[in-house]
Amino acid sequence: MGTVILVRHGRTTANAAGLLAGRAAGVSLDETGQEQAAQAGERLAAVPLAGVVSSPLERCRETARFILERQGGTPAAPVEADLTECDYGRWQGRNLSDLAREELWAAVQSQPSAVVFPDGESMAAMQARAVAAVRRHDAAFEAQYGPGAVWAAVSHGDIIKSILADALGMHLDLFQRITVGPASLSIVHYGAGRPAVHATNTDAGDLAWLAKGITSGDAPVGGGAGHSAR
Repeated sequence: MGTVILVRHGRTTANAAGLLAGRAAGVSLDETGQEQAAQAGERLAAVPLAGVVSSPLERCRETARFILERQGGTPAAPVEADLTECDYGRWQGRNLSDLAREELWAAVQSQPSAVVFPDGESMAAMQARAVAAVRRHDAAFEAQYGPGAVWAAVSHGDIIKSILADALGMHLDLFQRITVGPASLSIVHYGAGRPAVHATNTDAGDLAWLAKGITSGDAPVGGGAGHSAR
């Protein structure tokens, strides 16, 4: 199977203001977020991506454009609705400090598998559709470009955390242990037997070793010799 680089969008005006943007329209990258997205694009320039797929929300499409500019490809990434932000229902647009006083907040922190946001989506449904979308696109890229295909999915913090939890074999109730910062890159290879998580929440480091793709195989006992760009 292929390798997906999970990219969270850069910082937004809502992030900076402490608001839960959710699926609200018109939430764009702030100046810091643009710089973060540009840096992600620079890091990925060393990797010939088979494709870039984005959440339909503006902040992700903006981030995807920075990546594509450094790939020399099309100016816009195809969108995937199932990579969009969680539907937070009546929580959307509210201040995080206010939401932290809601009774549901404790469940979001400790038992997200049981959480259904008021007039919104359950976190279990969020994970199910996001994981299915990534695996579907991964299989399509592998079918078209071969098992060494490397591609990028630009999405949101909770979405990427839920995908990583699945790849790590973690129950959704443990996914709050994972951190995914703005414009961070996480790397998952979907091998024939199981997924392998090669990186989480990185915002620096050389990615040239990914240019050759990742080959499936047994995990090396003792950790192995690591990756080489040569």
